Amino acid sequence: MNLGLQERVAIVLAASKGLGRASAEALAAEGAWVVIGSRNRQQLEQTARDIRDKTGSKVLAVPTDVTKPDDLAAIVEATVREFGRIDILVNNAGGPPPGTFEQFGDAQWEAAFQLNLLSNVRMVRLVLPHMRKLQKGRIINIVSTSVKVPIDGLLLSNAIRTGVVGLAKTLSIELAPDNITVNNVCPGRILTDRIRQTTRLHEKVQQGMSEEEVLREASRDIPLGRIGKPEELAALVAFLASEQAGYITGTTIQVDGGLTRALF
Repeated sequence: MNLGLQERVAIVLAASKGLGRASAEALAAEGAWVVIGSRNRQQLEQTARDIRDKTGSKVLAVPTDVTKPDDLAAIVEATVREFGRIDILVNNAGGPPPGTFEQFGDAQWEAAFQLNLLSNVRMVRLVLPHMRKLQKGRIINIVSTSVKVPIDGLLLSNAIRTGVVGLAKTLSIELAPDNITVNNVCPGRILTDRIRQTTRLHEKVQQGMSEEEVLREASRDIPLGRIGKPEELAALVAFLASEQAGYITGTTIQVDGGLTRALF
């Protein structure tokens, strides 16, 4: 299937590794020109080289901390300066720390809000004039299955990421006249640093379990019986960015091997 992404310009955040990197690579493989942002300059530039070498597409690396408004403005300005347009925005950020209600004070709540909700608000505000100029665009937010079913021990994610879904649904209606779609993608247990942390992978390996045993244990309640691959989520991101997905907006879709039991 030709996704119609040749020479479309995409910004992908938190893209030096994990789901952001996989999403950037999937878009580049379809011919999109990709601007990737992440805090670690050295790792980000290496990722850009790797994606360029693998796909032959244009990839620009712009160090970006999504909690800093000036960094967000800078990545948008660099994108427009380099490519002259913005067609696709993939909002992505690491998750807030695990914990329960009494473990968090105002500082932790404020940090989670800045990281996972306000960063999305700011990026949409920045890219919107450029998408409106084109009279089309794709906004895709990578969130979590916690927006479908709350996850024990992830209070901050359960609360803050749900706000992203509310924002996206409202924007999908407000931006529809401009042919700009807004959708959310919900990773379940996918092999990233986040799942390594929540499964205590390294700790259990040091205690004598093999990595395969740890991951098998972590996937016992997943109907498909395994942990997902970053590229499996990235395939959905690329499709939602495509011409073929032009009639899909306001949706929240999980990529979780059937783990989420909610009907909606």
